[in-house]
Order: sequence, then structure tokens, then C-alpha cells
Amino acid sequence: MKSVNTTIRGLALAATLAAGLGAGAKAEETIKVGILHSLSGTMAISETTLKDVMLMLIEQQNAKGGLLGKKLEAVVVDPASDWPLFAEKARELIEVNGVSAVFGCWTSVSRKSVLPVFEELNSLLFYPVQYEGEESQRNVFYTGAAPNQQAIPAVDYLMQEEGVERWVLAGTDYVYPRTTNKILEAYLKSHGVAAEDIMVNYTPFGHSDWQTIVADIKAFGSAGKKTAVVSTINGDANVPFYKELGNQGIEAQDIPVVAFSVGEEELAGLDTAPLVGHLAAWNYFMSAEAEANDAFIEAWHAYIGDETRVTNDPMEAHYIGFQMWVEAVEKAGTTDPDAVIDAIVGVTVPNLTGGYSAMMPNHHITKPVLVGEIQDDGQFETVWETSGLVVGDAWSDYLPDSKDLISDWRAPMSCGNFNTATGTCSSAAN
Repeated sequence: MKSVNTTIRGLALAATLAAGLGAGAKAEETIKVGILHSLSGTMAISETTLKDVMLMLIEQQNAKGGLLGKKLEAVVVDPASDWPLFAEKARELIEVNGVSAVFGCWTSVSRKSVLPVFEELNSLLFYPVQYEGEESQRNVFYTGAAPNQQAIPAVDYLMQEEGVERWVLAGTDYVYPRTTNKILEAYLKSHGVAAEDIMVNYTPFGHSDWQTIVADIKAFGSAGKKTAVVSTINGDANVPFYKELGNQGIEAQDIPVVAFSVGEEELAGLDTAPLVGHLAAWNYFMSAEAEANDAFIEAWHAYIGDETRVTNDPMEAHYIGFQMWVEAVEKAGTTDPDAVIDAIVGVTVPNLTGGYSAMMPNHHITKPVLVGEIQDDGQFETVWETSGLVVGDAWSDYLPDSKDLISDWRAPMSCGNFNTATGTCSSAAN
């Protein structure tokens, strides 16, 4: 009986091992791509469409034959606008699901949450949203705008073209608005703007009662100087904010608002009639006249099955970042993170505004900067743009602690914050 039991156990073990080997072989048949975007909570209004566009891009790549002879497999998780949960879900994607790269995050606090995970596990994050700068991480590729690719050009436009002299810096209370506004305050003061002509206000995520704040903005703008609002308000708080502007009769010709986090997707949920003439600064608008953009919009509508669905700037950033990752993997001949990191600097791919974007040694990309006016159909009419591409600057020239810092992840420097004044790299982790 003992020998029979032993035989049975041996057969069972062999079957288990065979099943495990079969599962392993099956797993190796695909290259897994992580999608880390909030599908619920306050940021779902902005992030859900980024999940959708990533699924489209992966489907398109598979239709071309996949990558390295394998199909791509999307692994979608929902961090639910919960910043610590982003780190947990990132670890799950890398350690449990074995993804080769992750495309995700929106808010800077969510990105900051996952940075230690990507560094520890040596995986790759493609981050598609404008952010505050003051960071360059070896494992992160910043395909959204740095402040010199959005915030500062927008302020230049308002000063030079609109004659703005008083400034309301209104933001959601977290790292991106606070750091961006710190940079903008320094920039404005360097251009002769007095401290009393700068008003700063922060509100929590999901803030809904804007009556008092908008009244304060209206009063601030009644001092006889042209006033503008620079908005780093994020997520669904924008809906009641713009509604209250309309309620209090604040029109664009009186106090224009230039937003850095409101694009076509956010406007799709608003009555845009009272917002006509207000502004946004991005690196892409759906209204961009380019063959590449026309093809992208046509493919998006076909994929999503809804011709009313819009495109926006962070979607283009994922479009660019995904192309760059594919090209770098093909160039390296592997999805190994270290090989991809070495291969991706210098990779140049088409963007959707009719030009090309390149990955720079600081892991930021080159982008045009556009300022657009909101139209009554929820689209933007470009009223100003840079004459060429702008290189993303990881470290601001207007903050004393970062003005001497540069980033270059190529050997032999391999440093995210090399101090040109001291000739040292203060930490390879940043």
C-alpha cells in the first residue's frame, strides 16, 4: 500500500510540476503591460480615459504583430484615487503580475507614492501628466509637461498678450499645485510683480463649495489692474468651480482663467457656455490640425464605439510614451528595464500635433506648448503656441535649491540631480 501511495503522490507531484511549467510557458507567451489609473474616486473623471487609450494602443500594437514576436497583454488595476493604494497596486503589477512596464498615475501625490516601489523593484513607469518638476528618477519617464513646458509659457502669454498684472494662483492642496505655484511666484516676482498682486488659495480634493473663494477672487480682481486666475485645481472639483464663476458673472474678458488640469475630457461634463473664452495651457488639443491627429481621433472613435468621446493631452502623452517604450524595447531586443533605460534616451517618435518628440537624458521629452480658448462645443481654439519644441526641465531655474541642478541618466553621470556648482551628485535616487 505504501508503494502505491508513493506512486500516486509522485504522479500528482509530476502533474503539478507539469502544470506549473505549462503555466510558466503560457505566461512567457505574452509581454504584460501594467495600467495604473483610477477608475473610481475623485480622479476617475480624468483617469478612466487613459486606461481606455492604453487598451487601444496595446490592441493596435498586437495588430502589428506584437513586440519581440509576442503579444502584449494589458493588466488593469484600480487604485481608486487612494494615494497609498497606488503603491500597493504598483507592487502587485510588478511582483505578482510580472509586467514589463507600467503606464499610469495622474496626481503627483500618486506618483510620489509609487516612486520607491519602481526604484526598489527596478521597473519602468511612464507618467503622462503635467507636473511640478523638481524630480528626475531613473525608473520614470515623464511624458507630461514640466513647468517650463506649460505653467511658465502660460504666464508669459497672459503677461505679454493679455496685459495681466494681478495673479490668483488657485490649486488643489497637494504637491503639484504647491510646488508649481512656488515656482510661479518666484517667476512673477523676478518679472517685477509685487507680493500684494499675488493671491494664493488651496482647496482639498473634491472641494464643492466655491462661493466664498470665487467672491474673494472677484474682489481681488476689482483693484483696477488686469487680473487672471492660474488654476491648478484637479479632478472633479473643477465642475463646481467653473459653475460658480458663471453664477457670479465672472467672464473671460474680465478675469480669464488659465487651467493646467482642465482639458477636453473634463469639459465634456460641463455646460461650457459660461466658460467660453477661458483658457487652458497644454501640449496638445483635440482640435490640432495634423494628419497624425486625424488618424488618432478616427482610431479612437472606432475603438471606443462613440464618436462623441474626446481626446486630450494626457492621452497624447501615453501615445508618445507607448511608442517610445516599443521602440526602445525593439532597439534593446529585450524588455529588461536596464536595457530599455539605456536604449530609450534619444528615441524620437511622432506626436499628434504634426511633429516629433524625443526622450532626453533627463527622462523628460520635447513638446510644443499651446494656449487655447474654450469654445462652446467643449473644444479649444489655439490662440498661441511656441515657435518650436521645448525641452522639459526637471529642475526649475527659479528656485534657489534647484537652479544649479541638472539631470542626465546616461553613463558615466547617471544622476538625477547633479549639482553644477559643486560638481557632485547628491543622490542617485532623485
